[in-house]
Amino acid sequence: MNDPGTRVLRLDALARVEGEAALRLRVQESRVTETRLRIYEPPRFFEAFLTGRGHTEPPDITARICGICPVAYQMSACHAIENACGVTVDGPLAELRRLLYCGEWIESHALHIYLLHAPDFLGYADVVELARHQRAAVERGLRIKQAGNAILEQLGGRPIHPVNVRIGGFYRTPAPEELRPLAERLRQIQEDVLETVRWVAAFDFPDASYDHDLLALHDPGRYAIDSGTPAVRAARSRDTTLRAFPLSDFEQHVKEGQVPHSTALTATLDGRRHLTGPLARYAINGRWLHPVAAEAARDARLGDPATGAGCDNPFRSIVVRAVEVVHAVEEALRIIDGYEEPPQPAVEVPPRRATGAGATEAPRGLLYHRYALAADGTLTEARIVPPTAQNQAAIEEDVRAAVQARLDRAGPPADDDELTHLCERAIRNHDPCISCAAHFLDVTVERP
Repeated sequence: MNDPGTRVLRLDALARVEGEAALRLRVQESRVTETRLRIYEPPRFFEAFLTGRGHTEPPDITARICGICPVAYQMSACHAIENACGVTVDGPLAELRRLLYCGEWIESHALHIYLLHAPDFLGYADVVELARHQRAAVERGLRIKQAGNAILEQLGGRPIHPVNVRIGGFYRTPAPEELRPLAERLRQIQEDVLETVRWVAAFDFPDASYDHDLLALHDPGRYAIDSGTPAVRAARSRDTTLRAFPLSDFEQHVKEGQVPHSTALTATLDGRRHLTGPLARYAINGRWLHPVAAEAARDARLGDPATGAGCDNPFRSIVVRAVEVVHAVEEALRIIDGYEEPPQPAVEVPPRRATGAGATEAPRGLLYHRYALAADGTLTEARIVPPTAQNQAAIEEDVRAAVQARLDRAGPPADDDELTHLCERAIRNHDPCISCAAHFLDVTVERP
């Protein structure tokens, strides 16, 4: 039985986020006084696993961190090792890597939009119920996801934990004619991805805004996916001026620390809470979206991406993800149409004693790797900073703000079921991958 004066709310199964976590809210006199996203999934010690391994092994090992975004881990690992060894991968090999990354964005965003997040906005318990009422929409989402998976399978050898990626490039590269079926498949979903933007833009979004600094890779001239320099935009700033810093200085700006209620590290950016992911990418890089994606963003009332206005409502992040799928499809078609098979599937990456860093934009945000190598290539130190760990404080604040806004609203008081659903929606806005840094969420609301 609950203590007198305290209402305890538990939700024993939340199957539309990845990982294990609990949320605790304390409400006193209609004010939210405490919000804690308690990540209790056991630490996975991948950095320790990597220490002592050879410099060619991180792409295969780190891919196992996540079954949804393994390419992000592989590419960040490759960039970091190649940076340490003084090797640059460019030309057709770099384009193939970007194509592989586009495949991951397409499949991951489609999974999030259709199977995980859309049911929140449409009043359905899950995608099974959604399919009973909107079968055509779910089939559209599956077509999009399958097209992304096809890219991963063609270039990576399989759609989950690809095995064809290596330091310096690939074990095997495709001939141009092998990519033509992918191009045809992508053209078949071009209307599907545009319809996805129109579909999600029509959802009913709560009024909300964030107060987090934004962090994303910045690659002037193109929308940052697989490369770039970290750039920061101040919270709620109408000034679109960006502050960039070298990737080698990442750990001087992004500081990780342990909090008692979480097995995942949390992070701050220059001492402040920050957010990485689609909202940050759109605000920092929106002007370089493919023209088709930019037009879709304007039609979806995200504002003109050319102005750098961004989107300040975290609940509308699902719309930004849909726009990014449009961009990824068009970018993948561009790469395939201009592809010429490289003379070798990989460049040599001889080891040396050095430290290197690499970062890419995982679907959920900026993913940073750093490795220190001995002269023979043995890893002596490994550091991985995933996006969900960086976003933990922002997620907690967004949940607090959403619940507080509901408590402040006139009308009947919110019951526990309504607050639970609101908390879930606020968390799922960020598509957290807690196993990288939730299958299970206990929500405890204390009301004196």
